[in-house]
Amino acid sequence: MKPLHFASGILSFAASAWACFLVLAPVATHAAEIERQGRLLLVSGMLDGSEIASFIDHLSSGTVRTVVLEDSFGGTAEAAGAFADAIRASGVETEVRGQCMAACAYAFLAGKTHRFGDGFQVNGVMLPVAARPTAAELAVRWRDDAHRTLADFTPGAAAAPKVIEASADGRGARDNWQPEHGVLFTASPSLFGRIYNAFYCDGTQGRDFSKCERLPDADPFKLGVLTP
Repeated sequence: MKPLHFASGILSFAASAWACFLVLAPVATHAAEIERQGRLLLVSGMLDGSEIASFIDHLSSGTVRTVVLEDSFGGTAEAAGAFADAIRASGVETEVRGQCMAACAYAFLAGKTHRFGDGFQVNGVMLPVAARPTAAELAVRWRDDAHRTLADFTPGAAAAPKVIEASADGRGARDNWQPEHGVLFTASPSLFGRIYNAFYCDGTQGRDFSKCERLPDADPFKLGVLTP
């Protein structure tokens, strides 16, 4: 009976991890932090542009193979573009461990390959969108280059999406994207491998992602969000 107990334990752990991910406690966002670990470059915190010079220097060395984005929340569209450009130019791979929201998500997509990290943690990447995408839009939106979607949130966009408006605190429209309004792709561990899901979150759910709408037939590999 031991194998049964083991299986039950794994399933219970996976369910607990998934529940913790879906209903998150408020997270204190902090500026980006960068740490070099051999050929890995770890990035955590909010991508606000404060560490972009250091980030570019590390990538320019030619000795970084993978940028690991770990529990990164928020950031500006301009910072997302800067990190993504540096990643794309250097040809490095990207990996998400834990949660990668908003600016982090677009930096993630710029990798030569972009994957979720191994381990028992639940991984998730949230890509901001201006409106709920149709099935046809999902099929092509992130397949090639994320900078085309980023153009919705940066200067030079042909038409600003409705959700991007000047805020009461004086922030410009290009920085006023909503990191909790977008499409969330998740991977949770199970006894039989990882289970992938996709959700549309309209922003009203706050940090409780269990309130998001599940999107059927939104395989992150087929949509180009994850690479094999």
